[in-house]
Amino acid sequence: MDSLRFLRILLVSASILLVSLLYTVTAGDIVHQDDLAPKKPGCENDFVLVKVQTWIDGTEDAEFVGVGARFGRRIVSKEKNANQTHVVFANPRDCCSPLKTKLIGDVVIVDRGNCRFTAKANNAEAAGASALLIINNQKELYKMVCEPDETDLDIQIPAVMLPQDAGATLEKMLINSSKVSVQLYSPRRPAVDVAEVFLWLMAIGTILCASYWSAWSAREAAIEHDKLLKDAIDEIPSTNDGGSGVVEINTLSAICFVFLASGFLVVLYKLMSYWFVELLVVVFCIGGVEGLQTCLVALLSRWFQRAGDSYIKVPFLGPISYLTLAVSPFCIVFAVLWAVYRERSLAWIGQDVLGIALIITVLQIVHVPNLKVGTVLLSCAFLYDIFWVFVSKKLFHESVMIVVARGDKSGEDGIPMLLKIPRMFDPWGGYSIIGFGDILLPGLLIAFALRYDWLANKTLRTGYFIWAMVAYGLGLLITYVALNLMDGHGQPALLYIVPFTLGTMLTLARKRDDLWILWTKGEPERACPHHVRLEQCSE
Repeated sequence: MDSLRFLRILLVSASILLVSLLYTVTAGDIVHQDDLAPKKPGCENDFVLVKVQTWIDGTEDAEFVGVGARFGRRIVSKEKNANQTHVVFANPRDCCSPLKTKLIGDVVIVDRGNCRFTAKANNAEAAGASALLIINNQKELYKMVCEPDETDLDIQIPAVMLPQDAGATLEKMLINSSKVSVQLYSPRRPAVDVAEVFLWLMAIGTILCASYWSAWSAREAAIEHDKLLKDAIDEIPSTNDGGSGVVEINTLSAICFVFLASGFLVVLYKLMSYWFVELLVVVFCIGGVEGLQTCLVALLSRWFQRAGDSYIKVPFLGPISYLTLAVSPFCIVFAVLWAVYRERSLAWIGQDVLGIALIITVLQIVHVPNLKVGTVLLSCAFLYDIFWVFVSKKLFHESVMIVVARGDKSGEDGIPMLLKIPRMFDPWGGYSIIGFGDILLPGLLIAFALRYDWLANKTLRTGYFIWAMVAYGLGLLITYVALNLMDGHGQPALLYIVPFTLGTMLTLARKRDDLWILWTKGEPERACPHHVRLEQCSE
């Protein structure tokens, strides 16, 4: 294998470890159920995010986001039903004793501490306040709950917790302005957002393109192999020696892969910080450049065949085609621009382009040789996904997968190994996202199905590819249904995708009596010319 091909496979193999973060979620969950704070009469609200829109002297100004309390009146969901209400500071500021000033339907701002939340709410309501804004003493939001022994819970005003920085801004507004008012409302997230539809189509399209490219390459290799057989060449190059640039997964590596991915996930969780995310961005850009370059060269070589077939020797990299040299600067500049401007509103487009190109390249280079390996790989990934999304909460007191995917401890919007699309009709904004692994790992099995269909000369109806593709689409669709039923809480996509995709393949193979061939060899028997040795045909 030449050094360029070795470098390429090395980069993609490293990327596989990174794309093992199998996670589907929509950012910005609104409802937060909390089993540690059980509901009881007078204290049974869901924890909802609340928009606090400010107005200074009648002009719309900054908007803050708080979290509603377990107690008190529920907050209206529509902006048109939310009144603009004058806001004042409590006196005393902690609102732990009856207020010295009577209020006439004002929203009162109080500081956290010195007494229970419900005591503050009762004092504010007794003074005539229409709502209570409690400023936290930290930057994070805090869920306001009721103590087990509390009984005075007949509170008829809403209570909202705001972070410390929002409180500081509100205080400056009140000092520098003659009149400050606020609107409090908690808009509901739509059941289905167009972003999820586009993300579903993106995942389907990525696997479709990668599968056809992989199957076309496999058929070309098979045709070339058969041509050599017909010519009765004594030394026939093996297709499994790595010279073709294809890496085949075996059963042991499929099992080890999941353990390595788990170890890598824990490292990400423990070391998650700004600098570590920056390191992941660099690695993602390297893999993205390789993927984008591979895809563009394969596409453009149809029109610039001469440039694709002409090579020049480059130190340390070996022979490189002129077409690759021409495409590489564009790919590098594209990745660098995305890395520099990835905080901009449209940066998700560049991330998706690099991510899709990387996934397609991995599916082109890495192959599942048979159904046995595919079953082991997806079964291990199935357990891995469930463990790190759900079971890890018992060990780490939070979902490790969710924390890593969101980049909660890094101060950034999450790791780049995700495809994402902004939620277009969601009042809370955020992104619908899907982990690379939710496309890549099922894609390995689906690409294998199409390679087998083409080599066996099966039609779409009698083959396995179309049914595996439909099963994947249904599994991903069920994932989004579960996501919405769970109020936006992250779901392990492979929990739904693997039973659909793998179950369909195994069921069809058993019904068609192809299970043994698919399970062991992974490719149909090919006729061997009578003048060629049998061992050459089996290579």
